[in-house]
Amino acid sequence: MKFTPIAKISLIVALSLSAYRGFAQQIKLSAEIETALSKVDTTQFKADIAYLADDKLKGRAPGTEGFQMAVDYVVKRLKSMGVKPAGENGTWLQQVKFRRAFIQNGTLSLTGSNLSLKAGVDYVIMPNPYLPDVKLSGQLAFAGYGASEPELGYDDYAGLDVKGKIVLVTRGAPDKFSSSVSAHTMNATTILKAAADHGAVGVIICSVDSTSRLNSPRNGTYSVMNTDGSVAISRTYYSPQVKVLGLFNYTVFNSLLQQSGKIMQAVLAQIKGGQPNSFAINSSADIAYTSTYQDLISYNVVGKIEGSDPKLKNEYVVHSAHLDHLGIGKPVEGDSIYNGAHDNASGVASVLGIAKIYDGIKHKPKRSILTVLLTGEELGDLGSGYFASHPTVPVKSIVADVNTDMPTIIAPLLSVTALGAEHSSLATQVDQAAAYLNLSVEPDPEPKQARFTRSDQYSFVVNGIPALHIKYGSKTADGKNNLNDFVAKWRTKYYHKPQDDINGIFDFAAGKKYAQLNFLIGYLIAQDDARPTWNKGDIFKVK
Repeated sequence: MKFTPIAKISLIVALSLSAYRGFAQQIKLSAEIETALSKVDTTQFKADIAYLADDKLKGRAPGTEGFQMAVDYVVKRLKSMGVKPAGENGTWLQQVKFRRAFIQNGTLSLTGSNLSLKAGVDYVIMPNPYLPDVKLSGQLAFAGYGASEPELGYDDYAGLDVKGKIVLVTRGAPDKFSSSVSAHTMNATTILKAAADHGAVGVIICSVDSTSRLNSPRNGTYSVMNTDGSVAISRTYYSPQVKVLGLFNYTVFNSLLQQSGKIMQAVLAQIKGGQPNSFAINSSADIAYTSTYQDLISYNVVGKIEGSDPKLKNEYVVHSAHLDHLGIGKPVEGDSIYNGAHDNASGVASVLGIAKIYDGIKHKPKRSILTVLLTGEELGDLGSGYFASHPTVPVKSIVADVNTDMPTIIAPLLSVTALGAEHSSLATQVDQAAAYLNLSVEPDPEPKQARFTRSDQYSFVVNGIPALHIKYGSKTADGKNNLNDFVAKWRTKYYHKPQDDINGIFDFAAGKKYAQLNFLIGYLIAQDDARPTWNKGDIFKVK
């Protein structure tokens, strides 16, 4: 039997996965792809990071001249590698309208309680991006973690009537939840949605740490607005129904529990153990506040590498990375420009490296590839949230997202963890690609960091699109397998600091391997006749 070139490629990559992670059968690739993989150039990788993290870009904050310079640079690089524009109206860009909201004249008082509350100390009210003037009175109720996952055997709202009420919740999740499920359920957007679904009109997140101080949004909060003036994406607002998102400190929360005959430690232990303990509180809150706004325009950069199959080329695998960083901020050791070399110029360089690999492949995969360089990740995954829910291609045509955010290329890459892959069939492609590059696949080494929900792949997941984010594993060349310790020390000095520039610690060979791995994962997905699927009964599977 004679095979076409595309059929040959399909045949040699369609190999089975063994029963255990990390023991995938070795895939075989065509000579064309092997040659293209080798073309990822560490010198170019370094040059991309050096430009994007240069002081002249002033930290690439959305809406600034420096961010526009980054946009112009990546568009030029993508053009040079044969990528085509796939933004709005035949351009490279998708416009993202940010709204920065500030709180004005916020007051909160409690009835049925003798507490006298001080703004910014005892409570905080978050600004509202949609409703500039809010007045609200409502009975209080405690709703545990604010989680409603009956299919996982846990529902803080079971048997609790919160219609028209303000719910008090605490951040956390039952011990029985996996790290990614925990990160999802304690995400503010998930909490707000659950409250709205049960009829609540306000949410107040309560501190259980007597030593912590509340964080007031002095610099405002960000959302993305639709063209009709409604809210498209927000991490502090869900719907006009839930008019208030606030915070209570430990003292206020503890007092309200005591007033209801409850002991905080006992309540927290019960819900941590997986047994909801929700109840009405014999007190109500009167809340009033005003929000003011500043709007700014930024952009996602979207490119396309067209697939080869007449039908499947109308489906897309996304390779994403965020282009923005923190701009100019508080000086640290005399430097105020937050260059973001690792976070996330390195991730952008990886996507550019993937484009370079495709530029060297004449026989493209069946599905098309989108290169999406995102704005507003540092503002709360907002650019990705907007793209995933308002893509520049038909929304149902996106089959998967492979995201790269701060791959932390500071040591040889010997093992990886694929955040989110455990929820879908993408785990198969991860294992196959990792095995080809002699990388072992490990569970999340830092589950308490909630890394799964802290980067752009999460925006795709909550929109029903299987997605993952490759991060380093623990393996080290000396066999101590303690890379986490080295990363922790690195993070203390460099993460979200002006010191994260091109003069820091880099292993560009590790960057090359990240690009190769993410390319292979995306390529295998793009070549598979079947779309990726969520695991049966998975929390993220669209009902």
